[in-house]
Amino acid sequence: MKDRFWASCLVLIDYLFAALAWGVFFYIRKTQIEGQAFIPDSQFYLGLSLVPLFWVFFYFIQGTYHDIRRMFRLQMVNLTLIASFLGTIILFFTLLIDDDVKSYQNFYRSIFFLFGLHFFIALIPRLIFNTLLIRFIRGNGHGFKTIIIGGNEKAVEIYNELIQQEQNTNSFIGYVNVNGKDTLLDGVVPYLGHANNLEEVMSQYEAEEVILAVESSDHNRLKDMISRVDNGRIRIKLLPDMYAILSGSVEMTNIYGALLIEIIPDAMPFWQQAIKRLMDIVISLVAVICLIPFYLFSALAVKLSSPGPIFFLQDRVGINGKVFRIIKFRTMYVNSEQQGPQLSSEGDPRITPIGRFMRKTRLDEFPQFINVLLGQMSLVGPRPERQFYIDQIVQVEPQYIHLTKVRPGITSWGQVKYGYAENVDQMLQRMKFDLIYLKNRSLALDIKIMFYTVIIVIKAKGK
Repeated sequence: MKDRFWASCLVLIDYLFAALAWGVFFYIRKTQIEGQAFIPDSQFYLGLSLVPLFWVFFYFIQGTYHDIRRMFRLQMVNLTLIASFLGTIILFFTLLIDDDVKSYQNFYRSIFFLFGLHFFIALIPRLIFNTLLIRFIRGNGHGFKTIIIGGNEKAVEIYNELIQQEQNTNSFIGYVNVNGKDTLLDGVVPYLGHANNLEEVMSQYEAEEVILAVESSDHNRLKDMISRVDNGRIRIKLLPDMYAILSGSVEMTNIYGALLIEIIPDAMPFWQQAIKRLMDIVISLVAVICLIPFYLFSALAVKLSSPGPIFFLQDRVGINGKVFRIIKFRTMYVNSEQQGPQLSSEGDPRITPIGRFMRKTRLDEFPQFINVLLGQMSLVGPRPERQFYIDQIVQVEPQYIHLTKVRPGITSWGQVKYGYAENVDQMLQRMKFDLIYLKNRSLALDIKIMFYTVIIVIKAKGK
C-alpha cells in the first residue's frame, strides 16, 4: 500500500512536469526554430495531454515505479537520463520527423531542445520527491519492517551498526531465535518467537526485510532459512563469507554500515520483465491465430488416434503456488493414471502412436499459448509440475520452491536439456538447470532457449 501511494504521487509529478516540458518545447519550436507566432491550437492541447502519458508509460516500462521506496537519487538520475534520451528519439521519429523545416539543422535543434528541456524539467522535481521520500523512510518508524534471525553477538553488532548510521532505512520489528540459546537481543528488540515458526512471524508482522545473523559457514542452516524466507518480495541480507564475495553471487548494498550482502531477488531487470510479458502476449496471440490450421489437423489426428477428448487438462502449480489447468493435446489413452499419478517413460504403452510423435516434436504443448495469454504461463520459464511431485521433490531439495516464484513456461532450459522427466531423480536434474536459469534469466537467454526449442520441434529430437 505504501509503495502504491508513493508511486501514484510520482506518476502525478511526472505527468505534470512532462506536460510542462512539452509545452515549453512546443513554444520554443514555434517561435525560435520555425520562426512563427505561438498560437495554442487543438494540436497543442492534444500533445499537452497525450505526450505526458507516453512518458509515464515509458517510465513504467523502465521500472521507475517498481519498488519506489528503494529508489536512490543516483539511480533516479540514471533512469531519467536514459528515458529522456530514448524517449526523445521515439517522439522525434513519430511526431516531429514530418515537420516542414528550412534546413536539417532545425531537426537537430528540435532534438536537442526536447531532450534538454525534458531531462532537466523532469529531473529536478523527481530529485526533490526522492529526497523527501528518503527522509521520510529514515524517520522514526517509517523504515522497512525488518526481522533479525538470530540473537548472538554478531546479531547485536549488526543491529548497533545499523541504528547508528544516518543512512539507516530499517525499522526493526524484533528478532527470531534460531537455537534457543542466543538471546542477547532480549531487551534490545522484541522477541518474536522461534525460527520454527518463521513463516507465521513474517506474515503476522508483514516483514519487508530479513537479516540472517547466522554464521555463513553453517551452509545447511543458511540454505534452509533462505528457502523458507525467500518469497520473491522480502529482501534478504546476510553475513558474507569469502566464497560468496569472490563468486559475485550476491550484491553489496551497504557502504557505511554493517558488512551485509543482499541476495539478488531477481536477475532480470523490471524493464526486461515488462518486455518479456509483452513478447509472451504478442507471440502467443500470433501463434494462436497462425496455428489454427495446425490445431484443426492435430485435433483430428488426436481424435482418430484413440477414443477420448482432444485436449488434456491437468492441475499444475504456477506462480506463487497458484494452481491452474494446463492445456495440452492428449497424447495418452484415456484413464492412463488409474493407479495414481505416473510419469511417462521411453516406450510407455500408455502413449498413443500420434502422441509419441507429438511429444518428440513438442507439438502437444502448443495449446499452452492459451495459458500464456491468460497470464498463467510464459513462453520461457520453469516447467510447472503437479503438487504430488512437488511434495516429493522438496523433501529432497527444498530449493525447488524457488521455481514457483515466476511464471512457468512452455519451454525451459531444463526441458531443452532433459525433455519429459521419467522419475523424481530426473526432475531434480532438470531442476538444477531451471534454478540456474532463474538466477541468470534475461531476454537474451529466453531467446536462446526458444531458438533451441524450435530446433527440437523441427528435428523431432525431443524426449
